[in-house]
Amino acid sequence: MQQHRQQPELVEGNLPVFVFPTELVFYAEDQSTHKQVLTLYNPYEFALKFKVLCTAPNKYVVVDAAGAVKPKCCVDIVIRHRDVRPCHYGVIDKFRLQVSEQSQRKALGKKEVISVLLPSTKEQERKEEEDKHIKEHLAEAVFFEQTSFQQESRTVSSGPSLLTVFLGIICIVALMLPTLGEAESLVPVYLHLSVNQKLVAAYVLGGVCFRVGDHGHPAYMREEQPVK
Repeated sequence: MQQHRQQPELVEGNLPVFVFPTELVFYAEDQSTHKQVLTLYNPYEFALKFKVLCTAPNKYVVVDAAGAVKPKCCVDIVIRHRDVRPCHYGVIDKFRLQVSEQSQRKALGKKEVISVLLPSTKEQERKEEEDKHIKEHLAEAVFFEQTSFQQESRTVSSGPSLLTVFLGIICIVALMLPTLGEAESLVPVYLHLSVNQKLVAAYVLGGVCFRVGDHGHPAYMREEQPVK
């Protein structure tokens, strides 16, 4: 007798959800970007039903916020931004896509997609250019500091160099600035840093702290001894 293959029991909340893109960027000055499309993929052997939730539902219109996806198929979800006032610039909202089996009510999986409104594409290009310059500047500073450290490795240092201290102060200030998307902040928006910028600053600050701590050891302790 042939045995029917039973579908394994699905655990609530553990099913991977495949959505593209994972970030929506709207530009107030470009009306063509006021409508974005999310694509939900269903790579499974069974049909899925979905529901779209939002942290700021008054700012968006979601066409077909609930529906179904056939096995091995995908569906496009149209999202329109209807409130492009300047007070919303830089504010990060979130969409949550929940999926479940058509015969079940419990959510098998979920995926969050962030959304942000920017004044114009020029603003985004400016921020990307700033990110690039900051990374290049920090990379050059780290390379210069490493070169200086190698030149001074054979002498006993009385303390960290001024460049090390200055670089450390820059990184600390960068980490203290608000993150892009924080609404309640007295700091101007153009001084808000992205997560990537803060990660670079934290990485460089860790290297600076290591250099400062290493200055406390005599130079002869840092030199490699020849193997006899």
